[in-house]
Amino acid sequence: MDLGRRIGWGVAIYAIVFLVWAGNSIYGWMNNFGAYLFYFLVLLIACLWAGSQLKFRNWKDMLPYSIGWAVIAAALDGIYVVPLQGWGWYQQWQAWSLYVLIVLLPLLSSHLRKSAAAPSGPWES
Repeated sequence: MDLGRRIGWGVAIYAIVFLVWAGNSIYGWMNNFGAYLFYFLVLLIACLWAGSQLKFRNWKDMLPYSIGWAVIAAALDGIYVVPLQGWGWYQQWQAWSLYVLIVLLPLLSSHLRKSAAAPSGPWES
């Protein structure tokens, strides 16, 4: 297992998501459906991008990496979010849904890789 990919992509996913969260917070766009949808789309793109860079064809090979990325996100929340919001951050459903999505969303990239690699017609082999 490549420790550099695990740590690097974990930090990258967290940085992207944290920047979107901070930007939404600064401009007061936090508690509406559009903000959650935008936040989810950014998370989806970041996780699919990270998962596709692993170049695995099987979701089982990606799972240890995505679990590691979620652990990194939880640890970085302890460093950056807990001083601002307190330990109650870990009692909120948003925090745990973020960690679950970080585990699951990269696994979709293996499905996208398979469908993109499949021949598009009977004449291709």
